[in-house]
Amino acid sequence: MQTRLKSTIILVMMTLSLGTYAQKFTISGQITDAGSGEDLPFATVLVTDLEGVGTVSNTYGFYSLTLEKGEYTLIFRFSGFQSVTKKIVMDKDIKLNIELAEDSQELEAVVVTAEREDENLTRNEGSISKIDMAALKTVPAFGGEPDVIKIVHTTPGVKPAGEGNSGFYVRGGGLDQNLILLDEAPVYNPSHLLGFFSVFNGDALRSTELYKGGMPAEYGGRSSSVLDIRMKDGNSKKFGGSAGLGLIASRLTLEGPIVKDKSSFIISGRRTYADLILQLSSDEAINSNTLFFYDVNAKANYRFSDKDRVFISGYLGRDKLGFGDEFGFTWGNVTGTLRWNHLFSNRLFSNTTLLYSNYDYKATLSGGDEQIGLESVIEDISLKQDFSYFLDDKNDIKFGFNLISHKLEPGNIQAGPSSGFTSQEAIPANGMEGAVYIQNTHQVTPKLNLNYGLRYSFLQRLGRGTEFQFDNEGNVISSTEFDKGEEISYLDGWEPRLSANYTLNGTSSMKLGYNRSFQYIHLLSSATSSSPLDTWIMSSNNVKPQIADQISLGYFKNFKDNMFETSLEVYYKDMQNVIDYRTGANVFFNDEVEGDLVFGDGESYGAELSIKKNKGKFTGWLSYTLSRTVRQFDEINAGREFSARQDRTHDIAIVSQYKLNDRMTLSGNFTYYTGDAVTFPTGQYQLEQTSIPLYSDRNANRAPDFHRLDLGLTIQRPKKGRIESSWSFSLYNVYGRKNAFLINFHPSEHSPSVNEALKLSLFSIVPSVTYNIKF
Repeated sequence: MQTRLKSTIILVMMTLSLGTYAQKFTISGQITDAGSGEDLPFATVLVTDLEGVGTVSNTYGFYSLTLEKGEYTLIFRFSGFQSVTKKIVMDKDIKLNIELAEDSQELEAVVVTAEREDENLTRNEGSISKIDMAALKTVPAFGGEPDVIKIVHTTPGVKPAGEGNSGFYVRGGGLDQNLILLDEAPVYNPSHLLGFFSVFNGDALRSTELYKGGMPAEYGGRSSSVLDIRMKDGNSKKFGGSAGLGLIASRLTLEGPIVKDKSSFIISGRRTYADLILQLSSDEAINSNTLFFYDVNAKANYRFSDKDRVFISGYLGRDKLGFGDEFGFTWGNVTGTLRWNHLFSNRLFSNTTLLYSNYDYKATLSGGDEQIGLESVIEDISLKQDFSYFLDDKNDIKFGFNLISHKLEPGNIQAGPSSGFTSQEAIPANGMEGAVYIQNTHQVTPKLNLNYGLRYSFLQRLGRGTEFQFDNEGNVISSTEFDKGEEISYLDGWEPRLSANYTLNGTSSMKLGYNRSFQYIHLLSSATSSSPLDTWIMSSNNVKPQIADQISLGYFKNFKDNMFETSLEVYYKDMQNVIDYRTGANVFFNDEVEGDLVFGDGESYGAELSIKKNKGKFTGWLSYTLSRTVRQFDEINAGREFSARQDRTHDIAIVSQYKLNDRMTLSGNFTYYTGDAVTFPTGQYQLEQTSIPLYSDRNANRAPDFHRLDLGLTIQRPKKGRIESSWSFSLYNVYGRKNAFLINFHPSEHSPSVNEALKLSLFSIVPSVTYNIKF
């Protein structure tokens, strides 16, 4: 009897348990722009009946939310768009696609945020900057070309590499420690015209996010930051385009449906034409020179069903610089992305991506039998698989893996028979980099949100190649040959990630972040800033992966109904296996370059203040960074700590926009930062007829402080039918500041035993004008 009673009770409990589970249902779908059909990533879905319950659409606009049986009111929101409210009855799984229309009233005012009004408080990640693509059109830019990288330079914790340079430092990291992605494909050199323009055409871009800390586990491969740039998908509703005609460059973008509401395309091109102007000269010394760049972005997608969608996108960019037949230099990037989105269920979303990235440069000196050619290539082919599993209303799990096949050709020399040099074909370095990861976004309570994850990464270095062993002075003591495909070395590591957000009240929150990152490929450069001649190498038995551990803590506060956003973040970063060079190192075309490298430790710490005004006629932001970045190597400065080149005590950026009337917007951009840490000669000695400089401790001196003011004016012309047009005027370096681009030292004419500093500045005032049209 008792046995039967126990069995009955157990059966009833199991039935109730299953019944309770069966009473949960899932609503899911796609959130898109009603005007263009573009996906709306990170749109919010709020359940008004339950405190703190909701979800956010993923990068591709897909959302999923599991709720118990009942009636609910859902609000779908995306900044700049009209909210949509839906009343639903959850008694079964629901498929609900949502289209949000642009809010014309909100667009009448200048708004400098692309997210929901309080997302800076509610979003889990703290150390993240979202770049507003609308503000990109009005902020003054060099040559009148809107440049997303230059906007990145104005965010707290980011330091530009120098005057007219697209490189940047993030929280004390090096130039090579930033992972720059275009539609998930890595871009190794983001610069046009030696850095005065970036390779990213703003007309083709949908979103840009910079992760500085608390990095999600899905990202890896670099130890400082991730700049994730996404291209537009193209308008699936109607055909349209835009164009810009400027003094330096022109651009054209076309987009539209291939099959309405099912597939679309976008293609965008840009070219400078300084070379065409040079050809008008009657002087052969001028008209034979070459100076231009071009780039093309293209993307298409096709929706096969509600569960399957395919995207294909690519980028091609090239720079050419030449002086007659004496010198020629060309460099460029090629990327390609093939992506398949598949919905396995209303909770499980899959993204499978094939990626290709290539960067190369070629330089030629002189011609004929005396010609010397130099070239270098880095090529990646990778497979990336990401899954998003929406477990319930409190847990969104993401997991996946990626594999990258690296092929690095550090430098080939092609020499003519009369050049005096010997041709040299470098043996490519090959390796397989990979990672697996899992992370969970967990709403612990209505006030506490966590994002925690773990990433395992590795690099398998493969032959054909030679492994060298060096003594303490960098001399080769032995070598080992490896056949093609044979494993040379295997390096790996675990990378824990954590970010937490605690909402104090409706207007403030605290955020904590920690991440460890491994970096297996490294940049070698003889310059103080990024250049097309930079060379990349892989980790090996001699070159260990760079490792960075970073922790950050921030306080975020909004005022006056989210009109003002403020934040204060402090951070500390510890860096291991940092790379520097021995004195007299030979970086290029050197098979034994690893012997010229030294390895040490670094640390960076600081505080970042941000104040942003989002609404009204006057909008903009102020960023201030107070920081310290140091390095320590046994082989440099007798082991004493010294400032890294990117160590700048103060860094200030002010970006502002003022709407004069319905047609005119005035904008300004002011930048100031402490001079770079540099090494100046302290004396010299004579060796026969040559003066040899003597140097102080590494980076013991400072370059002059940098500051510059840019102004811009945008005039919107009256709309004619579907055609919108505007004029953009800008003044770069308004008060003609002679900032130091390069500092050289040479013996004084009056006292040859004394070195004099010679400062080279690139620009005074640079005006520009651009005519823009949208149709």
